[in-house]
Amino acid sequence: MTTVKLGTQVRQEQIARAALGLLATHGLQGLNIERVAQRIGMVPSAIYRHFKSKEEILDAVLGLIEERLLGNVQAVCEESADSLERLRRLLMHHIQLIRENEAVPRVVFSEEVGFGDPAKKSRLYGIIGRYLQEVEEILRRGQKEGAIRAELDPATVAVMFLGLIQPAAILWHVSSGRFDVTRQASKAWEIFREAIRTR
Repeated sequence: MTTVKLGTQVRQEQIARAALGLLATHGLQGLNIERVAQRIGMVPSAIYRHFKSKEEILDAVLGLIEERLLGNVQAVCEESADSLERLRRLLMHHIQLIRENEAVPRVVFSEEVGFGDPAKKSRLYGIIGRYLQEVEEILRRGQKEGAIRAELDPATVAVMFLGLIQPAAILWHVSSGRFDVTRQASKAWEIFREAIRTR
């Protein structure tokens, strides 16, 4: 049996992905080095070569969430040149991210990250802020093209856009998936689009 030695960056991402999967099933209380190691077939001491603690792994998970959020923005900008279509696609990509990664709302709304440790709260705020800036940029472009109402404040509309996602994500999470978050997002999009588009 041959052992493939992975590069540090690849291994760190693998560990972060494993932790994200564990967070979905066990929550933050159930996240520990031993479980992460077991999930990817490593010994716990090997994890410590990449991360000094559970806290560092959690930081890597936040980095992975940020990468996926911003990656979705890049993807929709490559998929369509139309600003309203970019926003629609971004909404659906975001919903898909949540559906495929149940850990995301668990991390964001956890006591440890979203409401506890000031450093993690600040990191999370920065991630959300960068995402909102990207949404604002799509909105500004739509205003320049005449597709989105020029009098609207892009920063305010960007937060409203995020508001299409978060309450539905919470309902989906607390209902253990019974709430149809995709259907809700599609219906909410129709109302949102009508409110911001140029007539």
